[in-house]
Amino acid sequence: MNIKKRYKSVLSILSEWYPDAQTELHYQNPYQLIVAVILSAQCTDKRVNQVTPAFFEAFPDVKTLSQQSPETVFEYIKSISYPNNKAKHLVKMSKVLMDKYGGTIPKTYEELISLPGVGRKTANVILSVLYQQPAMAVDTHVFRVSNRIGLVAAKNVLQAEKQLTQHIPKRDIPKAHHWLILHGRYICTARKPKCQQCPITEFCKYYTDAQKSVKNEVNKKQ
Repeated sequence: MNIKKRYKSVLSILSEWYPDAQTELHYQNPYQLIVAVILSAQCTDKRVNQVTPAFFEAFPDVKTLSQQSPETVFEYIKSISYPNNKAKHLVKMSKVLMDKYGGTIPKTYEELISLPGVGRKTANVILSVLYQQPAMAVDTHVFRVSNRIGLVAAKNVLQAEKQLTQHIPKRDIPKAHHWLILHGRYICTARKPKCQQCPITEFCKYYTDAQKSVKNEVNKKQ
């Protein structure tokens, strides 16, 4: 199948399937979002959302967080994956935000990745969600789904990001990020994709290959 047709068809269907697609992390301002995204690394959004209410009540802004010790922060996030490292990163990040950016979240990729605890994926989430920039954050769901469908042929997340941004219209990239995440979270799941519920099987390389394999097995037995 022509790659342009695959992209156009898949994105059109996913946009209708997930019309209100957005991050499932709960936040009310830029500070809360960057904290939640850092906490979500290798952790579920559901778990993060269970932790952040108490966290934000205790540390309501960048300035308050910057005045804490990692040990204090740890007590609020100890049920999150890698709490020691994340507590240290959050405190260091908030100090840099106060010292260098006056407590505001920067708007460029280069500035964001200079913050402790902020890598490529986190920076791209902030750019796309907060500032609606054409930044494609590739997490485990996006990587898996885009490879399965045949949108990319990528061995790592950077390759996937480059291929996705090459073919997806810039205006759609912030939304496409969420379409792919939600599809991976609820339909194209890691262990057993729910192909019978999927609206894009007609354009999915994984499904097509699976159907061919089944037919071949049947033919061998006949």
